[in-house]
Amino acid sequence: MIKESDGSVPVTHTGRVRRRRGSNEVPADVDQSNGTKLLANDQNKYKSMLVRAYSTIWMIGGFVFVVYMGHLYIWAMIVIIQIFMAKELFNLLRKAHEDKQLPGFRLLNWHIFFTAMLFVYGRILSQRLVNTVTTDKFWYKLVGNLIKYHMATCYFLYITGFVWFILSLKKKLYKYQFGQYAWTHMILIVVFTQSSFTVANIFEGIFWFLLPASLIVINDIAAYIFGFFFGRTPLIKLSPKKTWEGFIGASVTTIISAFVLANFFGRFEWLTCPRKDLSTGWLQCDPDPLFKPENFALPGWLPEWFPWTEIQILPVQWHALGLGLFASIIAPFGGFFASGFKRAFNIKDFGDSIPGHGGMTDRMDCQMVMAVFAYIYHQSFIVAQSVSLGMILDQIVMNLSYEEQKELYSKLGQIIKDRQFGES
Repeated sequence: MIKESDGSVPVTHTGRVRRRRGSNEVPADVDQSNGTKLLANDQNKYKSMLVRAYSTIWMIGGFVFVVYMGHLYIWAMIVIIQIFMAKELFNLLRKAHEDKQLPGFRLLNWHIFFTAMLFVYGRILSQRLVNTVTTDKFWYKLVGNLIKYHMATCYFLYITGFVWFILSLKKKLYKYQFGQYAWTHMILIVVFTQSSFTVANIFEGIFWFLLPASLIVINDIAAYIFGFFFGRTPLIKLSPKKTWEGFIGASVTTIISAFVLANFFGRFEWLTCPRKDLSTGWLQCDPDPLFKPENFALPGWLPEWFPWTEIQILPVQWHALGLGLFASIIAPFGGFFASGFKRAFNIKDFGDSIPGHGGMTDRMDCQMVMAVFAYIYHQSFIVAQSVSLGMILDQIVMNLSYEEQKELYSKLGQIIKDRQFGES
């Protein structure tokens, strides 16, 4: 059981201080009541900070490399992250004694997980897969049939898992098995479904993945730094080591970074062009109006010695402010949720795959919340809602067979000829 001391520092009966090595922490050995000295001369804290910083540099470097490689590599990275997160959460409620009596039961969890992955990514990427193979008649027909029966295939796989689960039930293990079955579906809802929204954004333009993800990273780093050096006022009882100083400092930093990064990212076609197929070639496109610079007149109250009267701004920068506001104020609640979750299960971290950071789930808690918002924001305020020629063509290619498309082509040609004859 966890108890709260007078200093709002959670302790166990063994005297061990439990902490989440997350964002804005107040060092445990700080006496907040005196308010005179924020950090004690504890070299272990600085050593922990160096380990965390070293891991952060490697993660950012790897992240930049994957983004440079392109859309498919980013998708692969997300799939790997999802698998690591699922593994950590599967192990959270796993009991070795019960598992020994249920051979193959763990495989059932992964069967359901990969079935969900096939369903979601099949729906997101089906049109792009069609666009990739349109030049080859055989592959086009094969892919067309796979897409046509995609939902039926996924349903059959899920029902197979359902029957598998029923047949595997054993007396005296019913509660454990049903708990695991429900936990598997909870993982799909909380982890997989939310983070999968990111993939949909990637193919609309890496910009819509990179900016939200970067803002979460910036917010997390800034919150940790501000909380480490200046934090003294607890923010929320659920995470007593998070501070208002860290939260406010990170919020200001994140919003400013959103405005600046949107201008930087928005000038690269590789980041802004949508990917309509599953190829890896270089992208070129006519920039969307959101990424075309516009002159913005500065307010007249600026001093006369200020060198500029107007600056160039990309319209997308105003949208970036909305993303930055969400990343700094709402997305951290994903971290609070994770903190409460770990307290409920009396664990320090979800895993230990990342030195100084814990497990993959510890790093992705806020990213999942941000991914859903970025997708909804993009679909609601960025994507044109009117029906376009491109949207109609996508539906034709996705839903009509090769013979039906030829028939449509013939009929459209006849309609155009009839109109031309009538006009003449």
